[in-house]
Amino acid sequence: MAGALPRHPRLVSLEGGEGAGKSTALAAVRDLIAGRGHEVVLTREPGGTPLAERIRELLLGGRDGLRDGATDAEPLAAETELLLMFAARAQHVRQVVQPALRRGAYVVSDRFTDSSYAYQGEGRGLDRAWIADLERRAVGLQPGLTLLLDLDVREGRARTAGRDLWPDRIESEQDDFFERVRLGFRRRAEAEPERFRVIDAARPPQAVGAAVAAAVARWLDGRQGQP
Repeated sequence: MAGALPRHPRLVSLEGGEGAGKSTALAAVRDLIAGRGHEVVLTREPGGTPLAERIRELLLGGRDGLRDGATDAEPLAAETELLLMFAARAQHVRQVVQPALRRGAYVVSDRFTDSSYAYQGEGRGLDRAWIADLERRAVGLQPGLTLLLDLDVREGRARTAGRDLWPDRIESEQDDFFERVRLGFRRRAEAEPERFRVIDAARPPQAVGAAVAAAVARWLDGRQGQP
């Protein structure tokens, strides 16, 4: 059994289900870290590079991707979805994440590998040991800090109901899928409390942003003197 992956102290990820308010939280993290004089690279998954963004289009369809019916005519198998996620992630890590970390920047990513454990592992029911092997081979590192925006599924869906005229392929899933995803995230957080900070995302956006900033500030303060 392979050992645990190294956690990079300048890699921060934000996770959560639909409608959890990650955009507001990302801005709060960026502003807090940049305000302390550090370079911050804000990025996302799937995506983050031109090639990875093209893979994102294949993965999501709908709002961000194909509207020509191709993905309806040939639905993605769950295994294909997982492998495409890791293909995009491998490109993202090598072209964006690793170069930024090497030059001393902080990388703040809207989703990272924990999303694959939640969406493809719990949501699709794929083997989590397979996901762990892909993570080890294609990614090779974990965030030093992961902020989980936790929100009731129905409330999250209500928030996005009027926003997405073209919901993407994953946003179009049913509530039971997202309940499994939420459970997957919570299990990850419970298993790794030293890495995760769980944020109650049911509060107004400003309150969530403040809670996120406070969590990041405490984390940075606890790392004083580290690279």
